[in-house]
Amino acid sequence: MKIAVLVKEVPDTGADRTLDQQTGLADRAASEAVLDEIGERTLEVALKVLDADPDTQITVLSMGPDSIQPTLRKALAMGAADAVQITDEQLLGADLVLTAQVLAAALRRHEYDLVLAGNMSTDGSAGMLPVMLAELLSLPAATSLSEISIADGVLSGTRELEAATAKVSTPLPAIASITEALPDARFPNFKGIMAAKKKPIEVLSLADLGVEALPADTARSIMLSASQRPPREAGTIMNDDGQAGAALVEFLAKNNLV
Repeated sequence: MKIAVLVKEVPDTGADRTLDQQTGLADRAASEAVLDEIGERTLEVALKVLDADPDTQITVLSMGPDSIQPTLRKALAMGAADAVQITDEQLLGADLVLTAQVLAAALRRHEYDLVLAGNMSTDGSAGMLPVMLAELLSLPAATSLSEISIADGVLSGTRELEAATAKVSTPLPAIASITEALPDARFPNFKGIMAAKKKPIEVLSLADLGVEALPADTARSIMLSASQRPPREAGTIMNDDGQAGAALVEFLAKNNLV
C-alpha cells in the first residue's frame, strides 16, 4: 500500500503568535517552527499500517520554504520512506484554493492508495483542505475521523457529531482526515534519526507541477492591509449600593445589549 501523509510546519502552539504588520501573514520567525501536532498524529496512523504491513510505503508531503526540511526529516525519522517538498516564492501567503491545487497536482504524480491529513492545521484552522483535495482528485473522502481502520481494501472509521456518532466506510483509494482524538505520535529513535539523513526529499516548484499562482480565470484572496489589535479598554465597575440592578439594566440598554 502507498500512503501519502500531508504535514505542515507551524509556529509553536505553546508560544505567542503574531502577524507581520507588513504582509498580514503569520510571523513565523516570532517563535520556533514545529511539525504540526495533528500532522504527527496523522503520520502515526500511517505508521501503524506500516507496522502491520511492512510492504507499506509512506510519503510525507508538505508545502513550504527550504526551512521546513528539518521538519520533514523528523517525519522521515519517525518512519516515513521519503518526502516531497513543494516550494516556490509565488506560494507565499497562498490561499486554500491555490494550496489545494498545488497539493492535488503533487499527489497526481503517483498513484496513492490512501491520502491522510489532519482535519485542520493549528495555524490556519480552515478545516477545508481534505474535502477540497477529494473534489480535485475525484476521490471519496472520510473526514474528521476519531477512529480509523483499514482492511481488505476498505477504510472504516468513526466520526463524532454533536448529538450522534457516525460510522463511515469507503473503498480505497480515498482521502481521510483525522482529529486529535487519535493517539499521540511515537518519538523518533536513534536508528530512525540516523536513517532519515539518507532518505530522499524531492523538491518541486510550481513549474514542475504545471500550476500557475495567479491565472486570470481563477479567483484568489489577497491580504490588503493589517493592523495591530488595539489594547483592551478598562471595563465599567459597578459598586452595589442598593441600585446596582437598575444601573446594570441601564448600562445594558444603553449599549443595545437587551
